[in-house]
Amino acid sequence: MLQEFKEFIKRGNVVEFAVAVIMATAFGAVVTTFTQDVLMPPIGLALGGVEFDDLKILLQEGTPEVKEGAKVVTEAVPEVAIRWGKWVKTMLDFLVISFILFIIVRMYNRMNPPETPGPTQEDLLTEIRDLLKK
Repeated sequence: MLQEFKEFIKRGNVVEFAVAVIMATAFGAVVTTFTQDVLMPPIGLALGGVEFDDLKILLQEGTPEVKEGAKVVTEAVPEVAIRWGKWVKTMLDFLVISFILFIIVRMYNRMNPPETPGPTQEDLLTEIRDLLKK
């Protein structure tokens, strides 16, 4: 089993895949920062000073923890809300990443056009047959 694992790692595709995952993670962080710190502030400002992290539908209000001395009298109840503002920011992240990947794939495809397939075996055999008939 250890030998199989060594062969699997030596193939090279695993290393390329690992590099791709690391780069994708870093790229995702860059896009998230771009969306959060560059794209969303002007959009929020244009919409009247809206902070997208604060946009939510409150389902249940949270209550703080109450202490008397060192003793906890009531436990804290967390807020229950649908945070749709964060979802909008995440969707913008997705759209930016998708668009950039689309551009990269498009450029790659233009730089490496698909190879035109040559004649099939049947075509070659037909051509040889026709030449032999002549």
